Amino acid sequence: MLQNNSVLAQLKQQIRKTTPRVEGVIKATAKAFGFLETEDGTSYFVPPPAMKKVLHGDRVEAVIHEEGDKTSVDPETLLEAGLDRFVGRVQKREGQLAVVPDHPLIKNVLKARIRRDLDEASIEEGDWVVARLVRHPLKPDDRAFFAQIDELVAKSSNPAVPWRVTLARHALEQDCPPAADEWPLIDEGLTREDLTAEPFFTIDGEKTRDMDDALRIETHENGGWRLSVAIADPTAYIEEGHAADLEARTRAFTVYLPGQNVTMLPEQLADDLCSLWEDKERPVLACTLEIGADGSLGDYRFFAATAKSHAKLAYEKVSDWLEDKGDWVPSDEIGEQLKALRDLTEARSAWRAEHALVFKDTPDYVFDLDAAGNVLGIRTEDRRIANRMIEESMIAANACCADLLATHVGHGIFNVHRAFEPEKAEAAQEFLATQEIEVEREMLTELPRYRELKRALESREDAWLDVRLRRFQGFTSMSALPGPHFGLGLPAYATWTSPIRKYGDMVNHRLIKRVLKGEQAPAEASQQLTDQLTERRRLNRMAERDVKDWLYVRYLTSSAENQEAFDAEIMAVNRGGMRVRLVANGATAFVPAPLMHSDRSKVVIDDKEGRIQIEGEERYKLGDSLRVALTEAREETRSLVARPVD
Repeated sequence: MLQNNSVLAQLKQQIRKTTPRVEGVIKATAKAFGFLETEDGTSYFVPPPAMKKVLHGDRVEAVIHEEGDKTSVDPETLLEAGLDRFVGRVQKREGQLAVVPDHPLIKNVLKARIRRDLDEASIEEGDWVVARLVRHPLKPDDRAFFAQIDELVAKSSNPAVPWRVTLARHALEQDCPPAADEWPLIDEGLTREDLTAEPFFTIDGEKTRDMDDALRIETHENGGWRLSVAIADPTAYIEEGHAADLEARTRAFTVYLPGQNVTMLPEQLADDLCSLWEDKERPVLACTLEIGADGSLGDYRFFAATAKSHAKLAYEKVSDWLEDKGDWVPSDEIGEQLKALRDLTEARSAWRAEHALVFKDTPDYVFDLDAAGNVLGIRTEDRRIANRMIEESMIAANACCADLLATHVGHGIFNVHRAFEPEKAEAAQEFLATQEIEVEREMLTELPRYRELKRALESREDAWLDVRLRRFQGFTSMSALPGPHFGLGLPAYATWTSPIRKYGDMVNHRLIKRVLKGEQAPAEASQQLTDQLTERRRLNRMAERDVKDWLYVRYLTSSAENQEAFDAEIMAVNRGGMRVRLVANGATAFVPAPLMHSDRSKVVIDDKEGRIQIEGEERYKLGDSLRVALTEAREETRSLVARPVD
């Protein structure tokens, strides 16, 4: 009788309405308990029994329980699952199949089944797979977690596990696109100028195969230079809408990982037919730029051409020669150009420092690997003069592309970067005020005023302020319409100099060609495309970081076993400790609070301000240099743990 009692149903509904609830995201810990974090920053304790019903990242509605002065929550309704598609490792126990997600905060062993068209016998204990969560205990009619294995990524013994697992995690392609039987040149209705006799040259890494820019420079008698930039022209082979074009559009970029590249275009194009190899005639899209003696940009002209590189040069050798080091010597014709390009670079750098903005030079860390993917060593490569020569040339050429597209087309693929998004500008202004730096809002949102602010802040050489201010700053995005690039200090920036490895550059090539032919441009790129380009770039960078983290752990395992010490810089501070970067090799390590002092209660961390006090005195802050000793190298989480060395 009670089951159909409407009064009882109303009573239950009333109790539910009056029971205090909260919405938030589950944050798991290394222990059995967790927390529910709300949008306003409030944190609620989730006890171990309740954590068995949820996974890290789940968005839930939970019931609040108060017992004395202790408050906890019990997740009741799943609003959004934190885990859907994931990479994990297979477990087989007593005939039961399960998968463990590859996540530092998800240790649940999830019962699983294998998709029907996969051979279960081929999947063994420890193998890496792609799976999907198909059941969740907080979903109606589900009583437990359950997953389906959809794809075998790699056998546990495969030496390529770091690469294959990382690409699978980010849903990136594992292999280069398939090649066609032949790639004939398209009749585009363009007249190509013959530049094959002009002594163009390329400067790249020693092992680079996809050379997409060649240079030629002439010095004017009255000062200044004429710089000619010849760029590989894949759109001379690939029509818009062709299968290779659609595949490139999907991939958006070539993925560069230590020891492996996954090309955007078929390798036959990327590394051969389009690549500007020495002594090979190639179709190019070219631009000549007039640059004043003071480094200012003058007139420019875009045109289609056929060119031939007369020399394949390497960054290190060119830098050594210009700095009177090493044994390598270029031909007289190329040598004179290299000196002129060095002078142009210094002039452009000075001009940009005064009228735009110049990035601070930071080193690159290069992994030397053997055939099996083992790390033999990690080299630090500083940005020397040859690197800067190419960088300044490409920035100048891309600034001209942005001007051409904005003037003659009105749209394209632009790199837009606003230092502070409108919603964060006020918070940044308030933060600067706390540092006794009074700024007008326009200095954060308007490019000319921002240049003034940036130069003033850089003159302070305050590492803590620089790192702290980054929390308020935005990221570069791809846009169909022109917009300012605050990082470079330029009113607009559109790249066209890397079409072998960037789909957005292929789009810009096609637009430039329409201008050259006097044709009406098509409609601007869709928001969907620009969003995809932005997202793909983010995923590529995450994949590169993840593979490097894996290789760092493998390489530094012996260093952790020996408690080896390194110079480091503090790059982040959170409630549990601080993250540092090792200066010698670029690896990041976490320094937990308990390793800063034997008594955790004496360590006070202000994660918002990026400062750490020990025994009442400030000991560490963002941007500080310190010395740390590695204590652990955890391959299962691809993380390094360190402690400060006094």
